Amino acid sequence: MQSASLCRRTRAAVSKLGLLVAATALTACGFHLAGRTPLPQSMKAAYVQAADQQTDFVQSLRKALLTSGARPAYAKSSASSVVNILKDEVVRRTLSVSAQNKPNEYEVTYLVRFSVSAGDKELLAPQEISATRSYSFDEARALAKEHEEAILRQAMAHDLADRVVRQLSSL
Repeated sequence: MQSASLCRRTRAAVSKLGLLVAATALTACGFHLAGRTPLPQSMKAAYVQAADQQTDFVQSLRKALLTSGARPAYAKSSASSVVNILKDEVVRRTLSVSAQNKPNEYEVTYLVRFSVSAGDKELLAPQEISATRSYSFDEARALAKEHEEAILRQAMAHDLADRVVRQLSSL
């Protein structure tokens, strides 16, 4: 009976040691959880300056900054740096039409232009990034297709915000 108890304790100790070794190896190689990009100290209290604070991109950028450990500032005066959103627009164009000259397919492009500054110093010159998706269109299902386009816009805004945070992490 004692040997079974000793065997269980030994197994538990070995498995704990194995977990400790695995965790140490992962942190040593620079591993971090998906979606979490460590930011430099200059970006820990960033202020997001945009003409429209309610766009999908600005909201996604704030969430991405929070996920990365930053506490976005609510006033420019208390910020360690400023992310200036110079352009935030969505462009939709027709890709194909039917024989009746009705749209069959649309392409949606989300464009973002931004720069980063800290005080009088420019940390990142203006950069432009974009994401493009296409979707089929059926006039009989117009409401559903509008909803699909809105979902695509949100997904592209999320992808672009993640790309911006990755660039900010390299400052």
